[in-house]
Amino acid sequence: MSPLAHVLALPVRAYRLVLSPWVGHACRFQPTCSAYALEALDRHGGLYGGWLTARRICRCHPWGGQGYDPVPGTPDHGTPDDSQSEPTTSDKRSKP
Repeated sequence: MSPLAHVLALPVRAYRLVLSPWVGHACRFQPTCSAYALEALDRHGGLYGGWLTARRICRCHPWGGQGYDPVPGTPDHGTPDDSQSEPTTSDKRSKP
């Protein structure tokens, strides 16, 4: 995590420690906004991760969406990983 990401993660961690037990577990999205924020900051750094976090928090309102919303750049979000890559030449079968 970059130094800026560490600074931006402090209020999120404080929220999870102090306020989250009082607010309850009624998040509209999966993962929760605080878990999303920590993952976005860890994966993308302070600037882009902070932007993703702010955008996600702005979507969290009664008329907003709901459901599964992973951090962009994770394998669950459409980024190809090694298991879905093109087969190598040794894996391809030769035509007779």
